[in-house]
Order: sequence, then structure tokens, then C-alpha cells
Amino acid sequence: MKENILDLSKEELSQIIKPSFRAKQVFQWIYHKYVHSFEEMNNLPKDLRTSLEEKYTFTPLQIVKIENSSDGSRKYLFSLHDGYTVESVLLPMKKEEFDEEGNLLHHTKYTICISSQVGCKIGCSFCLTAKEGFKRNLSTGEILAQVLEIKKDNNIAQNRRVNIVYMGMGEPLDNIQNVSKAVSIFADLDGLAISPRRQTISTSGLSSQIKKLGLMDLGVLLAISLHAVDDKLREELMPINKAYNIESIINAVKEFPIDARKRVMFEYLMMKNVNDDIASAKKLVKLLDGIKSKVNLIYFNPHFGSTYQRPEEKDVKAFQQYLIDHGVLCTIRQSKGLDISAACGQLKEKTKKELENDHA
Repeated sequence: MKENILDLSKEELSQIIKPSFRAKQVFQWIYHKYVHSFEEMNNLPKDLRTSLEEKYTFTPLQIVKIENSSDGSRKYLFSLHDGYTVESVLLPMKKEEFDEEGNLLHHTKYTICISSQVGCKIGCSFCLTAKEGFKRNLSTGEILAQVLEIKKDNNIAQNRRVNIVYMGMGEPLDNIQNVSKAVSIFADLDGLAISPRRQTISTSGLSSQIKKLGLMDLGVLLAISLHAVDDKLREELMPINKAYNIESIINAVKEFPIDARKRVMFEYLMMKNVNDDIASAKKLVKLLDGIKSKVNLIYFNPHFGSTYQRPEEKDVKAFQQYLIDHGVLCTIRQSKGLDISAACGQLKEKTKKELENDHA
């Protein structure tokens, strides 16, 4: 099987391709010009193109299915070389705007939510991905390829910056080596030039790995999937809490290096009559005391077989207002893709069922 050239940084590639400036050219062909084959890299010598073609690929995944939402979100199901599949989502965050004379004021701003593993070890009770268990880590190149393929498919030019969130399938810090390498390659100016400040790593709270990521000092933003304010409920929702309790997470976050202009994000998935009461809001305020934080409240997105329900809007707004009134910056994430398989694992499960029905 051919090696995935996307697994290699520009520095690593320059050790393989001589003279080393050719590595920069290859990078630019792949990440700037979105070519589909080495043969198209016409400023490389033909023998180099041939040798690269024989040894490498830069298309380690293929689009299996796309679902389009009325709000502009696009959910992708990708197949990997071994038959496994992962999901990614393109989220338009701000539409392009024009002035009265028709001049472009700014382009559409996008966030791309990507996966880091096939399946997941964490086993959160509310997550559909958890039901399939853990299969394997994604390679660095498979992580990168999700963004590259989505940018290609939507004609998003190389110089149009996007935000990346490692918030898809899997626990990014359980694959910290490949994820951290992807962060650096994404940031390469001869690649997609996506600054670490535009990259957010979301974790279920692996305290020891948060500390390890902090020591790497990559410049990324950190998001903590908290979802509960006491260990008893969090262990019910997220069994990983038995190994990494809330106190250990908070202590790790306090040591994490954050840009002076940024905050640590705490994701709080709200479920009806589970964690959406004001008593929980009071505990959350106390918990985050002394941390430069931002709380992102998320409506639970129901899926087939789930025992949890979407909270009432009034309860979410009351929760938000309590936090704001007590000095905690808090936003409510606007739900996107509700008319498609938006929650992680939904499109994968839906496609699997469709294939089973086709062969029944």
C-alpha cells in the first residue's frame, strides 16, 4: 500500500526529496493548488513525479456521502483505506456581505469540525460515536485530509482561512501525537496556513494529556467538554470522570498556557431535567472562579435510541443569564444542521442502516 504523503511535515519531506526546495513545491501543489495527482506538478522533474506517484498518495480518504442543511451546514462521511468511516462538518459561521455598491465587504467565514479517531474509548452515555467502540487512531494525514477535501469540495480558496475544531469523532488528546503534528502542518505557510489560534482542541478532560499539550505550547485554543458540575453526574454521563475527575481537570486548565486575548472554552451540553437547572449554574460559577473562561451552552441534539431530551429554550436562557449576571462569559451555541444527521455518528449510523436495508 502506498504511504500517505500528508503524514509528512515539510521538514520531513525535505529530508526525503532532494534538493530540499522541492518539498516546498510539493506542499504548495497539494495545499495551495489542490491538484489531484503528482503528474500535475509540472515544475517538478518527470522522474521525481514518477517516483512520488509510485510511493505516495495524498488522497487517504474518499467522500462517501454528503448531507446538506438548509442553514448551509454540510455533513461529510469519509471512507478510509481500511473500510472504516469518519465524519466531518462544514459550518458557515458568517455569510459574505456586500456594501450598497455591490463590493465585497468580507467572505463567508467557515468552521470545519474534524474527527481524530475511528470510534472512541471515552464512552459518553449521550454520544452515538461511543456505541461503536474504539477502532483506531487517525493518522496525521487522515486528519489533515478532512479539511483539504472539504475546502476542495466547496471551492474555498487556499488563502481563505477557516477555523478548525477537533470536536468530531474521537478524543483528540487520546491521539495527541498525530493531532499535535496536524496542528503544526496546518499552520505551515506553504500549506493551508491555518494559525494555531484558529484551531481548537476539544477534550473530554484527560488531565494528564491537557498538561502534556500545555507543555507543547502549540498556541492552540482549548475546549473542555464539561457537561456536569459534580463528579456523580459526570461519571454517569462520562465514565472517564472516574479516572479524571472535575478537580483534576480544573487544576490542569489553570496551568494551560493561553494567549492573553483568549479564553478556555467550557462546553456544556444541556439535557432536559438532567443538568439544566439553576442549582447547576450556581455550582458552575463557583467551579470556574479564577479561570479566564467562556461557557458555551449546547442544546442536546437527540438521536435514535437516546434517553436524553432537548432542553427547553427558557431553561437554557435562564441558565445563561445566571452565569452572565455572576461574571461568567456565556454564549448559547446556535444549533446547526438540525434537518440533517448533525450529531457525531448519526450520518455514519444512518448510512450503515441504509446499506443493510439495500442488502436485506
